[in-house]
Amino acid sequence: MTVPPSLRRWFVVHFVADMLFAVPLLLAPSAVLGLLGWSCVDPVATRLVGAALVAIGGQSVIGRDDDVTAFRAMLNLKILWSLSAIGALAVALIGGAPPVVWGFLAIFVAFSSVWITYRIRLGHAVARRIP
Repeated sequence: MTVPPSLRRWFVVHFVADMLFAVPLLLAPSAVLGLLGWSCVDPVATRLVGAALVAIGGQSVIGRDDDVTAFRAMLNLKILWSLSAIGALAVALIGGAPPVVWGFLAIFVAFSSVWITYRIRLGHAVARRIP
């Protein structure tokens, strides 16, 4: 099985999206999140999120020419990350997070849908490997 060219393009799009969010979170977490409606910002936690975005987005662009095995592994990571983020954002919204979190939730739902769709297309679902 080969990696669809469209998935390789999605990995580049994901890199760009991750960097657009990661760099501001790393450099000026309080200022950025303050502009988005957060009144209390933990700069350490925010910078950790920025670092995670750099790592996941960076690997997306570094590995965009890899084989199908590498893509399956990265899709597994992206699915776990996006579904965890969706859950965390949903809980945050229930707890009174700023309205902008709805936008972040929508972004994660969109990317998660893309990753799950391609992971199914590439086969060897994660569930088969869990004992």
